[in-house]
Amino acid sequence: MADHSNYQKKVISRYYENRDQIDEQRLGELVTNLFLATSAKQKSKHWETAHGVMTRLGVPASRIEHVMGSEDPTVLAAVVEELQRGVLKLEKPKKPDKSPDPG
Repeated sequence: MADHSNYQKKVISRYYENRDQIDEQRLGELVTNLFLATSAKQKSKHWETAHGVMTRLGVPASRIEHVMGSEDPTVLAAVVEELQRGVLKLEKPKKPDKSPDPG
């Protein structure tokens, strides 16, 4: 892997520090994109992206299933609204343990 300059390391670090806010904004943009999408292919791609963003944010799996099953942008918009208000309980995925293997 290429070495990064100190500036690049800081930019990368700030990106990951603000990843949740970036993902929340992206989810809101996807709602708009879904309302404006004209082809089934566009809609499918936007829903696929929304699924990934919700998973990364830690939206409960049951809620993701409900949103994806409905394929209704207004249901996704409700999730975005709850995220912005801070009412939706997120399930953060556990980070992998970086300790050495004892075996």
